[in-house]
Amino acid sequence: MLTSLLVPIILSAIALFFASFLSWMVFQLHRDDWKKLEKEDEFLKTMQELDVPLGNYMFPGTNSSKEMNSDEYKQKWEAGPCGVMTVFPKVNMGKKLGLTFVYFLVISFALAYLSTLAIIPGAEFKTVFRFLSTAGLFIFLSSSVQHAIWFHNRIMGHVIESIMYAVIVGLIFGFMWPSA
Repeated sequence: MLTSLLVPIILSAIALFFASFLSWMVFQLHRDDWKKLEKEDEFLKTMQELDVPLGNYMFPGTNSSKEMNSDEYKQKWEAGPCGVMTVFPKVNMGKKLGLTFVYFLVISFALAYLSTLAIIPGAEFKTVFRFLSTAGLFIFLSSSVQHAIWFHNRIMGHVIESIMYAVIVGLIFGFMWPSA
């Protein structure tokens, strides 16, 4: 049955990719996710002078739980600032877009597989839509919420996107579900 879902899998990935473009570039749901530092030039100069390697950083940081319990660390934490930072190489937009499409393709395939375990051929649109949109919402939303809990990033755009993606997947599979 999974082979009969190849067209909706591919169409879902394409539709999700296009919806992602709309959310970022047209609706600009993520416009307020990132702020510019007031003293960006000084910050960039300091980062260059320190020759900070690529990676993820937490500040204040520790190398062990013992160090995290030290008075020195606790004082740094209380004094602030506290945060996380990612230093990455120059962005290869083509690679990022390609990986985003592959991500949507894998998710669409996984949702199609999951649906074959729960829904029979010939099921009504409403059944297929409800199942796939609910499963899609769980997939698209779950990691964003957990990440926001720990790292305090803004998630409203992700919540709206997740709902939009779930509806798209539900509609495509609902309309293209194989007959009995």
